[in-house]
Amino acid sequence: MFVKKLYKTVRAEDVALFALSFLWICVIIQSVFLSGANARSASAEIAGSLPVLILDPGHGGADGGAVAPDGTPESTLNLAISLRVRDLCTFLGIDTVMTRETEELDYPAEVKTIAAMKKWDTRRRVEIAESVDSPVFMSIHQNIYPSSVPHGSQVLYARNESSRALAELLQSRLTAALLPENRRVPVPAGKDIYIMSHVHCTAVLVECGFLSHPQELPLLQSADYQKKIASVLTACYLQFTEKGVL
Repeated sequence: MFVKKLYKTVRAEDVALFALSFLWICVIIQSVFLSGANARSASAEIAGSLPVLILDPGHGGADGGAVAPDGTPESTLNLAISLRVRDLCTFLGIDTVMTRETEELDYPAEVKTIAAMKKWDTRRRVEIAESVDSPVFMSIHQNIYPSSVPHGSQVLYARNESSRALAELLQSRLTAALLPENRRVPVPAGKDIYIMSHVHCTAVLVECGFLSHPQELPLLQSADYQKKIASVLTACYLQFTEKGVL
């Protein structure tokens, strides 16, 4: 069965979104993937055939990431969006692994400085990715810029073909759903982004928007916009994996 189980701790206000997203994703599967094949037999095979989705809420713990003008740390928004993706995936029967589930991280006693904490945490996340057999790794972040002009999502990708393909799909769908006038394109992640240059699976880093943009920040902070982002990310994961790109 396509929906294995309903996640027991789902927030009550999200149930309607999950139902609508489920119907939307079913439409995507039927119209994009099936090409006239029997929808029932295809959906029955989906849940058991998908790779694990590793959700990586950027920063956390001693590292709050970028800070919005109103003082909102990036890490809290990254976690909120990632948890919404996790909840939706669980509702749809997709196996997920979270690199963190809270704002707190349990550092080893010998790790005492901020720099050491960041180093330990990035290596820990790579170890999680490498411990799963051929997963899809999706790191969730927010952007920031000295000027308040830039806005819109952008997807970075690890330097392999499957990562580039997923990034292109995500960029197109996020642009269409969130900001059609966005002209940003997916780009390879720089070697300075440790996680993206050390994982060997399909891996993308999604910059959901700019904390420095006065209109985009309140959107990123809102539950409805976060749910919209989560729905797009989940639908793209399904479309990407079901098209046989991996």
